[in-house]
Amino acid sequence: MVSSKDDSASDGENSSGEGPESDSALFSEGEKVLAYHGPKIYEAKVQKAEVRKNEWRYFVHYLGWNKNWDEWVDSGRLMKYTQENVLKKKALDKKKGTDKNAKSGRSTQTKPKSSADAKGEKEETKNAASKGKKRKADSAIEKDNRSTEKLVKIQLPSTLKKQLVDDWEFVTQQNKLVRLPRSPSVDDILTKYLEYRTTKDEKITDSVGEILNGLRCYFDKALPVILLYKKERQQYQETILDNTSPSSVYGAEHLLRLFVKMPELLSCVKIEEETLVLLQQKLVDFLKFLQKNQGTFFLSAYDSPKVSEGSGKGKEN
Repeated sequence: MVSSKDDSASDGENSSGEGPESDSALFSEGEKVLAYHGPKIYEAKVQKAEVRKNEWRYFVHYLGWNKNWDEWVDSGRLMKYTQENVLKKKALDKKKGTDKNAKSGRSTQTKPKSSADAKGEKEETKNAASKGKKRKADSAIEKDNRSTEKLVKIQLPSTLKKQLVDDWEFVTQQNKLVRLPRSPSVDDILTKYLEYRTTKDEKITDSVGEILNGLRCYFDKALPVILLYKKERQQYQETILDNTSPSSVYGAEHLLRLFVKMPELLSCVKIEEETLVLLQQKLVDFLKFLQKNQGTFFLSAYDSPKVSEGSGKGKEN
């Protein structure tokens, strides 16, 4: 996920003008590694290595898992793919129990815990993975990041998780696309939610309206960068012309992908803890609204690219 998946790595940017503590990364792009995620160790591949907030961060893909789980991690979560570390992984698998559904690519997958939940495991492996690196200078930054990641937890309802998996399969496995423009569009859905909340409590209309405007802005900016699969990019280029807002063309399928990326996006923004908690509550309520209207807002099937784009500006070659 969504992206949100095979193109997700493009959001890693160096937000500091200073150099990293170490001039070279411990892990290189394309390198096979072992990665801690929750109580287990997984085989992974480094997709990108970039300096973020004055330290090396790595965008990893967990081998055997769909790309919806790709994420940025620090070096404390990674280990070199050596015989010694492989034996350590096997011993841990034996102790915790091997996940037999790891390669199913279906909604039965249980994503490993977040980096905040894996704090204990991270501390156990930090010395081995980060040997020789000085981290005291960034201790305050890491503490803030962990605090933000812990606060921003958006739990998707199980039916919406399955919707994401079906969305992934339609596009990446069956080579089908969402027919555009969608009805209702993202703009329509946000308007319907505002009307829904107004009937519930008129006093919160202003605050909800601000949040929905923020969602619209996030969606319009994030869609071409981290919410599209590669197979959808041609359709985007042919559909979104000058002065066309993606939120007026795309629908619930792509909006749901945004929520997978939302914790990562919000962790990069300085927000007071009280405001962050309130925002999280509003986003969860919005997801419940999507779930309640799932049969109306989401497509049950996608079209082949030829059919999808034939009704628009031309057919695929």
